[in-house]
Amino acid sequence: MVLKLAGILAVLALAATLVPALAKADGDPASDVLLGENVFYPYQPQVSGAVQKQLNAATAAAKRAGFPLKVALIASPIDLGVIPDLFNKPQKYADFLDVEISFEGKQPLLVVMPAGYGVQGFAPKAMSAVSTLRPPAGKSSTDLAEAAIAAVAKLAMADGHAIQGAPGGPGAASSGGSGSTTPIVIALVVAAAVTASALIVLRRRQAA
Repeated sequence: MVLKLAGILAVLALAATLVPALAKADGDPASDVLLGENVFYPYQPQVSGAVQKQLNAATAAAKRAGFPLKVALIASPIDLGVIPDLFNKPQKYADFLDVEISFEGKQPLLVVMPAGYGVQGFAPKAMSAVSTLRPPAGKSSTDLAEAAIAAVAKLAMADGHAIQGAPGGPGAASSGGSGSTTPIVIALVVAAAVTASALIVLRRRQAA
């Protein structure tokens, strides 16, 4: 009986030592996710798959261009775990999250909330560009992700690392270029149709 009781006490003591560690690990979800990923996405509602791909591609392209960064999208207090009081306080949360993910070295960080942006770890030129960022168009998770895509491109460009094809970067106005070629394509189609009609008439006359 004594041995059994001692075993139970040992298990309880071990659990007591593990609880604080687990609470810390799960207390701030973004700090765990960003250790291995470039972007932390809100739990609910989820960002649309297409926009997720765009933001993932933007952060990957920024890293290749010499501008690596982490992005945390916080759409509601739930995304903050045990610190919901920091919701819509993007800079305060960026200061907090920076400590959580930069223990091995300074890690450039962009936080996007419905209220705006928080940043840490950027060079002065990129930091000065933060004030020129447009606020998210809405409060949804996808709105925050779309704002982040544009922000990544603008901050990278301000720091001298333009991202090819990203919103606000070189090649961003590709849709305008395709629009300018539309009249040419139409003209070619019309010319082809006229030529085909002329050939048909010519063949009919030769047959007659």
